[in-house]
Amino acid sequence: MLSSVMSRLNDRRDAAAELGEDAGFTLIELMVVLLILAILLAIAIPTFLGVTGGANDRASQSNLNTALTTAKAAESQNTNQVYTGITAATLHQSEPSITFQAGAVAAAGQVSVYVSSDGNGIVLASWSPAASGTCWYVSDNTALVTDATGPYTAASSVPPALIAGTTYGRAPLGTTKANCNATAAIPALSQWGTGFSAV
Repeated sequence: MLSSVMSRLNDRRDAAAELGEDAGFTLIELMVVLLILAILLAIAIPTFLGVTGGANDRASQSNLNTALTTAKAAESQNTNQVYTGITAATLHQSEPSITFQAGAVAAAGQVSVYVSSDGNGIVLASWSPAASGTCWYVSDNTALVTDATGPYTAASSVPPALIAGTTYGRAPLGTTKANCNATAAIPALSQWGTGFSAV
């Protein structure tokens, strides 16, 4: 009887030892799992950053389109069909979801506003943190602009903004918030087109 009890105890001890050997992961298995996770992160992080950058650009462009629609609605209420009397404050009253600035933008999502002295044009700018900083512009002119200040200066690179109609622009990549200013000369090498997809 004692031998059978000893035999059973030995069997249990051997079974416990076998279970203990298979209960954990080996170092090789852990290293393989970590390697797979590192590869997945190396693929996922740049993709995520690219999607985030594109979303920031689209948000800035959407704010500009909304701001332009708001400005056109205010302009159409004018009897002489010009942008006179439109300021950042009056635009903010019409569209409170956007913060309008009379100077440079202080954060992403804000829109800088400049109305030409003759009332024939408006320039709007919005900054996006995508691609190390991009300033997007839209210029809408009801007639030929005779203003020679701000974004309409001769030194400014906005020939499309001088003619009647709507033009869209993008400053060179790497533009800071402080340089995203519709009231100042637009940076050299800015690209202009008939829509955001053209710039």
